[in-house]
Amino acid sequence: MEVHQIRFPVSGTPVGAASARRQLADGIREWGAFLDPELLDTAELVAGELITNAVRHAGDGPIAAGARLGDEGLLIEVTDAGSDLPRVGLPDPDEEGGRGLFLVAELADHHGFDLMPSGKRCWAEFKVSVPLPPVTHLPSQRS
Repeated sequence: MEVHQIRFPVSGTPVGAASARRQLADGIREWGAFLDPELLDTAELVAGELITNAVRHAGDGPIAAGARLGDEGLLIEVTDAGSDLPRVGLPDPDEEGGRGLFLVAELADHHGFDLMPSGKRCWAEFKVSVPLPPVTHLPSQRS
């Protein structure tokens, strides 16, 4: 499978987060890979959650979002300057937010958080099944 990659800075505002989610989803769709539409929708949702968390909790430092599609699958990642690793869990039922990372954990095949020298990286991976080539039928031989 051909490797595709996209990475760009994210404005640290709610409008910037929404724009980055669309930009990432559009970038993945433009690769022209034969990805399942449901996978694309799920990847967009997960990207939106990771980007929104970075904008809400990372402080004033730089934020970047990216995706990579290769033989290993589809990787969505967001980096920011915050040093606090997020915690996955469900909030109290009365809380308005706090469910995003729970969704990421449920929807992605693998996910995680890595400390880096200048902040952290939050990521989610999706297995991608490569479509099989069309079956060619050989002419039948009659005896």
